[in-house]
Amino acid sequence: MNFLAHFHLASPNKGLIVGGLEGDYFKGPLRGELPLDFERGIKLHRAIDAYTDRHSFVQQLRCQFPANLRRYAGILIDLSFDHYLSLHWCRFSNIPLADFNTATYRTLVGHEASLSHGARIMLARLQEYDVLNLYLTWETVPATAQRIGERFKRHNPFLDIDRSLSPLKGSLERTFLNFYPQLQSYAKAQIKQL
Repeated sequence: MNFLAHFHLASPNKGLIVGGLEGDYFKGPLRGELPLDFERGIKLHRAIDAYTDRHSFVQQLRCQFPANLRRYAGILIDLSFDHYLSLHWCRFSNIPLADFNTATYRTLVGHEASLSHGARIMLARLQEYDVLNLYLTWETVPATAQRIGERFKRHNPFLDIDRSLSPLKGSLERTFLNFYPQLQSYAKAQIKQL
């Protein structure tokens, strides 16, 4: 799952939302060094990622990717799922997407001083480019993938990625619509156990 889904699944708890961002940047065991809700949010983020990676729907979807992209399928699926969450937002939330995104930015900015360096940099990017609202358009998925690919040392496997990804759009959307309600139920159960 990518940012929008993590924030949605953590909502409305502000600490869990902040932990949803920090989950990509805080590495290693949690030892009580962060506020409790942030640590709970990081645990939730990790649980969501593990559940998603293990789920049979997602594993079957990975097999549909061209062989040369399968090792990167998780990244592409995460980005695509944020797009389909945006497109089908009203199925999963009573709050308009733009309002949710505005409130999420406000929450993250309100806790910016407590974020790690990497999370603060990402928050600045999220705000500067209004990333959460950009996922309504498909073009954001390949554009984001290409930027991620620039970080790879050997080569960027996501150059011209739309040519490989576009034929999978129907499968990506169907899988998302079948999978996300199960993920929502899983996340709610996890929050009760944190």
